[in-house]
Amino acid sequence: MKAPLKICGLTTPEDAQFCAAAGAAALGAVFYPPSPRNVTPERAGEVFADVPPDIARVGVFVDATAADILRAARLAGLGVAQLPGAEPPALAAELLAAGLRVLKVLRGGDLAAEAARYPDGTRFLVECGRGALPGGNGAAWDWRAARALAPRPFALAGGLAPDNLAAAAAASGAVFFDLSSAVESAPGRKDRDKVRAAVAAAGTCGGDVSFLA
Repeated sequence: MKAPLKICGLTTPEDAQFCAAAGAAALGAVFYPPSPRNVTPERAGEVFADVPPDIARVGVFVDATAADILRAARLAGLGVAQLPGAEPPALAAELLAAGLRVLKVLRGGDLAAEAARYPDGTRFLVECGRGALPGGNGAAWDWRAARALAPRPFALAGGLAPDNLAAAAAASGAVFFDLSSAVESAPGRKDRDKVRAAVAAAGTCGGDVSFLA
């Protein structure tokens, strides 16, 4: 059975296949050169090559152009573009029109008002937004702040780990969860035991495994 969980920052086919078999509903690759988990679209295609088709494949882009995102999506076989930068609603609309699902990252402020700027069909991920790189950066924060986006379904990131997923779900009301560094032995290398633990914890949170489908 799948859990409402994305394992992000994958860099090897072996890790991708393991995470899919363990029950993660989505897998992510990062296309951002400053990240220690950065991969090329061609490499991401190799990473995802043998992942079952019912697993969502997500690409993380930071202020990239629509042309670059769509090219990477074709090469890597992506179904979802995750946008953690300052991407405008018009970019989300262009990607949606091209057939990609869009996961826009929101951080602080008036979450509901910010979400309302984006076109219908956009999904949202709420994270703390601290740290040197776009993303959760492994930093814990007050997950209750994410409840401002309810009743809209949303994903959560930032400081999540197998031992606090249940608390984060209860505090935030999120229906999906995004982990990377908390399930690693080194940047871009996933720890099998931590992945299993995260999948098991997410499976008890009552989320929505189809959130990115």
